[in-house]
Amino acid sequence: MKTYLDWSAYQDAGMGDAYADIPKHGGNFAKAVAVCINSRQCETAGKQVMCPSFQVSGNAHLSTSGRVRLLKAALSSDLPQKALRDPTLAEAMELCVSCKGCKRECEANVDMALIKVEYLAQRVAREGLRLRDRLFAHTPRWLHRAPWLKPLIRWRNRSPLLARWSERWIGLSAKRQLPEPAPRPFTFSDASRPTAHVPTDGRPEVVLLVDTFTHHFEPEIAEAAVAVLRTGGYSVQVAKPEATSPEPARPLCCGRTYLVHGLLDEARAEVRRLSEALLPHLEAGRVVVGLEASCVVNLRDDAQTLGLGEPVETVGNKILLFEEFLAREVMAKRLNLPLRSMKETETLVHGHCHQKAVGAMKAMRRVLKLIPDHDFSMIEAGCCGMAGTFGLEAEHVEMASAMAERELMPALRDKPTAQVIANGFSCRQQMRIHGDTRPRHLAVLLRDALAGA
Repeated sequence: MKTYLDWSAYQDAGMGDAYADIPKHGGNFAKAVAVCINSRQCETAGKQVMCPSFQVSGNAHLSTSGRVRLLKAALSSDLPQKALRDPTLAEAMELCVSCKGCKRECEANVDMALIKVEYLAQRVAREGLRLRDRLFAHTPRWLHRAPWLKPLIRWRNRSPLLARWSERWIGLSAKRQLPEPAPRPFTFSDASRPTAHVPTDGRPEVVLLVDTFTHHFEPEIAEAAVAVLRTGGYSVQVAKPEATSPEPARPLCCGRTYLVHGLLDEARAEVRRLSEALLPHLEAGRVVVGLEASCVVNLRDDAQTLGLGEPVETVGNKILLFEEFLAREVMAKRLNLPLRSMKETETLVHGHCHQKAVGAMKAMRRVLKLIPDHDFSMIEAGCCGMAGTFGLEAEHVEMASAMAERELMPALRDKPTAQVIANGFSCRQQMRIHGDTRPRHLAVLLRDALAGA
């Protein structure tokens, strides 16, 4: 059985374990599936991230261990490719929202999100890609190449007839507004120029990675991040493609939209292009900082299985989230932002699943404590349910809403006057879809809290 990701990290998994029960097909991929010890911790209710679809449905097939059992049965079959098409398995994998909670919370650290990528790559190889999936996968390219689609999205959102048409022919729920690109995307003009001086007080130079969704949909976040970093005394420039790279005018992208739809060759091309742009900065001693958790975690984790070698490994090992960088600088006593008091304001903070998966919420706490007299609290909630495009898809909107309503939306409605921080693009979209217009990125909060802002 041919596999499409590099599963060599699991080559010794289960060795010497008489109970590993490794399936006979799939090689190291089968070992990655078989690391599950079937403790069924993922099938318990509680304040955990993993298995949002199980949490709202109670269907054991939708837990990490349930998916493992179905996958092991398929990979142990005499006809594995036929068995991988089993409808029960297909539904279980389709309803995995790739939260990565299992990689952090599962006792065996089963990485079901990555296993799903391989599963989807197998399906794409057999069956090709559906129109809707192709449309979402190629988002980084059409946003750049087809600006005429932007007004079409706005028109669709305002026309019930077009919304119903998009549900019938593409599978986009007529009940959901699509994210609308900003009138003007983020520009490199001023923000891409370093500050006039390079700090000599030990502060590192910062290279800001502006992801596809920040660039096209919420450029204010990148502008705010630049303002905060420069106010803190850091030299900042924005990462740009190499002049000799394919499409040098198109913004950099981490390739995640391709990866999560099983288009691995396209994902490799994006990650290679990105690493070629970032590596010279890292070799020069600069720090690369990203704004979107799913983008940064993709480079640290899933992109490492694409077989692209040391350059991608170096980028993945060194890139930091915006909040991680600020927290590190606080610890090093190099960050001194002139922030005004927020005595009269309460803040609720919702963490993106991937922030939680890498432990970045500790960094969020440390940074939020910089604001004087700041009353903030973390929302104890699992996945918001948007999960990329999951919450926009006609057949999934009800489950996506159930995820949002399980803990997140009630917590927001309980504090209607609080300001809301959510660093995940999908999380903010889900809140807005459900009628809450408050969510902002941490960078915007800090910019607005700057003295004199």
